[in-house]
Amino acid sequence: MAGAGSPVKAVLYAFGANLGISIAKGIAYFYTGSSSMLAETIHSLADTGNQLLLLLGLHRAKRLPDKEHPLGYGKASYFWSFIVAILLFSIGGLFSLYEGWHKLHNTEPLRQAWVALLVLGISIILEAFSMLGCVREINKMRGNRTLWQWLHQSRNAELVVVFGEDLAALVGLFIAFCFVAIAALTGNPFYDALGSICIGVLLIIVATFVGIRVQALLLGRSADPDIEHAIEEFIVADQDIETVFNIITLQMGEKVMLAAKILMRHDLTVDSASKKINTLEEKIKSRFPEIGWCFIEPDHTD
Repeated sequence: MAGAGSPVKAVLYAFGANLGISIAKGIAYFYTGSSSMLAETIHSLADTGNQLLLLLGLHRAKRLPDKEHPLGYGKASYFWSFIVAILLFSIGGLFSLYEGWHKLHNTEPLRQAWVALLVLGISIILEAFSMLGCVREINKMRGNRTLWQWLHQSRNAELVVVFGEDLAALVGLFIAFCFVAIAALTGNPFYDALGSICIGVLLIIVATFVGIRVQALLLGRSADPDIEHAIEEFIVADQDIETVFNIITLQMGEKVMLAAKILMRHDLTVDSASKKINTLEEKIKSRFPEIGWCFIEPDHTD
């Protein structure tokens, strides 16, 4: 199984990078009047706010279980991640489309395009560091899986969101740099407006992908297949267990709920079987720290 990455670290990397980049982009937009720069400024401001929402979700997810929420508040992180996807779609994507469409019909020449290009170049470097920080945490978790496989299978909503945001930011910066440069070289502001539209389309695509991934977690998704397989092997290895009929897991934020139906040795008394089950549950939680709740049911048939 893979190790444990830290979504908090990835979120903080992204927050620091986006805060500095959004300020720089805003100053560049003020000097140049570039539509692409305005789209990128709004994009970075939205991403900065999104990181705060992700941190809020991570904080709320750590609240202890209570009477009304016996399985805890782990899914709070999924809710706030879904809100981030919606904001990325609306504030980032739709606004960029609107700004580009507006500038297509009300073109204005760029002023001091070199300022925008300088800021975009520096922003690409800063965003690349943020992306590397996110990928570093992902690599701790994905094991032998490819990055694409991990994105589809991961139960960590925060890292999926941060990766999507960082990817959209990097590609968006390259798009903005190229279209601002073309607009400056040709003297035609049409290309600057077109760059804003392309950035909007990119953000909508990324937001849709992230939203679909987080939606699956909100609805209720099993634990990572590798963890499920390892748990089943661990239970089967017990000499007092003859058969594992089925295993059900449910990802609840950082923690997992496990329910298993098993067939125990027929010569065990009820008292011995009860003690054995309690011991087995303790061993499972010790072997798999991500298991927050463990329910083992002995039975004769599935």
